[in-house]
Amino acid sequence: MSIAEIDEMTQYLTFKLQDEVFALDISKVREVLDFTTVTKVPRMPDFLRGVINLRGSVVPVIDLRLKFGMPITAKTVNTCVIIVEVKLNDETVILGVLADSVQEVMDLEADAIEPAPRIGTHLKTDFIKGMGKHKETFIMILDIDKVFTADDIEIVKDAGSE
Repeated sequence: MSIAEIDEMTQYLTFKLQDEVFALDISKVREVLDFTTVTKVPRMPDFLRGVINLRGSVVPVIDLRLKFGMPITAKTVNTCVIIVEVKLNDETVILGVLADSVQEVMDLEADAIEPAPRIGTHLKTDFIKGMGKHKETFIMILDIDKVFTADDIEIVKDAGSE
């Protein structure tokens, strides 16, 4: 989705990873959970921290910090798991993403969102839907469907079925 497709006010769930504020379209978020015990799955990539039991369903948990090249998420009283729906190739996958803390649900008008920055040709930024501005803070609005590759989703699905 490009910035041109954001033409009205949308609600976003904002959260922190390290010192940066990120946001997800609220329609992609199912719920927010306290960070509990995650069962590790052998031979999985580092960013896949393991799986949790969500009301009888096995849900893979992704450490977005690791996916974005940051240090591993440490468990604190504010650490949480955001349960999201990721759509890839007409299939919806439910997974949890770790966040240092959830901030708030906010409305952002289309004119408060700028296109994602172009950072050369070698760095992919298509997973950033846009840059929102709220008060004096920039918020990276993620396109959660583009954060993960098809290979990532296959690995996550395999972890969830083990």
